[in-house]
Amino acid sequence: MTSDTPVAYAFYPSLAAETDVPRRGIHSQTLSDQDGVELVLFAMAAGERLSEHTSARAAIVHVLQGDGTLTVAGDDHPLAPGAWLRMAARTPHAIVTDGGMIFALYLLPPA
Repeated sequence: MTSDTPVAYAFYPSLAAETDVPRRGIHSQTLSDQDGVELVLFAMAAGERLSEHTSARAAIVHVLQGDGTLTVAGDDHPLAPGAWLRMAARTPHAIVTDGGMIFALYLLPPA
């Protein structure tokens, strides 16, 4: 397969196993970026926060490990493994973790 050949599929038996909660800071890595859908895996140390921001693209957040709080459009939601959110582009949101967290962020194709 050459570098010009599109990837037919991507398989991860466990997304959470692709990273560890760091001792400090926030780690992000893009695992897939095909056909307009980008998968970014985030790992946040205990006590970290992503300050309120927006995205130019619609997005899905899926918590894989840990806990915290998601504030989206002014509403607070507790986060635990399995929590899932889909939000429209330009929706203000922020995430705070107490004990550390791993989540998958799916950026959807532009409208």
